[in-house]
Amino acid sequence: MFHRAAPRPGAAAPGVPDPEDGARDWQLDHSRAPIATKIVVAGGFGVGKTTFVRAVSEITPLQTEALMTRASEETDDLSATPDKLTTTVAMDFGRITLDNDLVLYVFGTPGQQRFWFMWDDLVRGAIGAIVLADTRRLTDCFPALDYFESCGIPYIVGVNHFEGTELFEVDDVREALTVPAHVPVVIMDARKRYSVVESLLAMVAHALEATPE
Repeated sequence: MFHRAAPRPGAAAPGVPDPEDGARDWQLDHSRAPIATKIVVAGGFGVGKTTFVRAVSEITPLQTEALMTRASEETDDLSATPDKLTTTVAMDFGRITLDNDLVLYVFGTPGQQRFWFMWDDLVRGAIGAIVLADTRRLTDCFPALDYFESCGIPYIVGVNHFEGTELFEVDDVREALTVPAHVPVVIMDARKRYSVVESLLAMVAHALEATPE
């Protein structure tokens, strides 16, 4: 017969968060509930959406990457990303907790045109979006910009600066993309957690300004 081990002195009851296990303040205070919000990361093929989600997620991110084959040679332009071997075929998903009780669920959309039919489902319930842009091929983010403009979802533009490429000023990128003055444009690096967090905070702040209720 097996006997269940006795809990250590001072340990929380089964099913109750334990501060020694890394539980956050809002998990220990039953009078508070986390505010869960959804943010979508969109943009062209190979612009860094999967890297963005992977860099910031506090859980193992859900990724739906598949190896690229010759069948996609005519539809996926690899001229700017010749070393890319995989592509997202459904979505990326991650989670990050900000400001103790603000939980962001981050969804990355697939970039290829043949997967755009999924966007309506992925953006449902989102408070806003981050449109990633690559200055080497700015036109690739136009479909995402048009989409969020048409459906009225607040968005910001995150210029993912790749090593070895020219660094442009925010005003220059805004003018090239004809982004309205009220839409934030940030220069960021999708590989670096602090840079991604700053982009997410900018998105949340913009969403609160656009829809304060």
